[in-house]
Amino acid sequence: MFSSFMLNTWIVASMVAVIAGIVGFFVVLRGATFAAHALPLGTFPGAAAASLLGLNPVWGLVVFAGVGVLGISELGRRQRHDVATALTLITLLGLGTLFLSLSSQYSQSVYALLFGEVLGVSRADILPVAVAGGIAAAVILLGFRPLLLSAASPELGAARGVAPRVIELVFLGAVGLATAVALPVVGALLVFSLMVGPAAAARALTARPVLAMAASVVIALGTVWSAIALSFETNWPVGFFVGGLGAGSYALSKTGAAFLNKASRGRTQKTFP
Repeated sequence: MFSSFMLNTWIVASMVAVIAGIVGFFVVLRGATFAAHALPLGTFPGAAAASLLGLNPVWGLVVFAGVGVLGISELGRRQRHDVATALTLITLLGLGTLFLSLSSQYSQSVYALLFGEVLGVSRADILPVAVAGGIAAAVILLGFRPLLLSAASPELGAARGVAPRVIELVFLGAVGLATAVALPVVGALLVFSLMVGPAAAARALTARPVLAMAASVVIALGTVWSAIALSFETNWPVGFFVGGLGAGSYALSKTGAAFLNKASRGRTQKTFP
C-alpha cells in the first residue's frame, strides 16, 4: 500500500482532496451540486479526445471543463441554470460518444475514468493536477469574500459591486478545474461526492465559513486516504468507497450536531427553568 509504485496515487489523491474540500465548500453553499455532477461527466469526453491525439488525458479533461463552463454560462443567460447545465452536459456526452467510437483501444481507460482507479495514476499526472488544482484553489481563496457575499445575499453583493455573472463564471471555472483533476482518481460517476459529502459534513458541524472550509479539507483528506487503503485491500473501485465514506461522514456529522444541539438546549433549560 505504501510501496514506491503507490507514491503517485497518494500524492495526487491528497492534492485532489484538498482542492475538492476547498471548492466543495462553495458548491454546497451555493447549491451548485448539479453542476458539480454534470461537469465531470461533461469533461470525461475530453480524455477520449486527448487519447485520440496522443496527449495526456488530464489536459483533455481541463479543456473540456472550460468548454462545459462556457456552455453553462452562455446558455444560462437564456435558460434556467439547471436547464443550461443539462443542455451542456448532453452536448458534451454526444461528443464523447463520437470520440469513443473512433478509438478501439480506450476501454480500460474509460472504465478507470468512470469509476476511478487506485493504480491508474502515473507520474505524468502529478504536474497537470498540481497546476490545474492550484489555479482552482487560488481562484476560490482569492475570491472568498465575493463568493461568500454573493451566496449569502446576491442583492447585497450586487450593491457592493460584486457582478453576479462574473462571479458565477469564475466559480464555475474553479469547479470545472477541480472536477477535471479529481476525475482520474475518483471517477466521473462519483467525483461530485468528494466535493459534496465532506463539505456538507463540515457545514453540519459549524456555521463559520473559514472553519467549515478547513473541516471540509480535513474530511476530504480522510475520505480519500481511507478509500485508497480500502480499495487497495479489496480491489474494489476507489469511487465506491469515496461515495460511501462521504455519505457516512455527512450522516455522522448531522447526528453529532443534532446530539450536541439537544444537549445544549437541555443545559439551557436547566440553567433557566
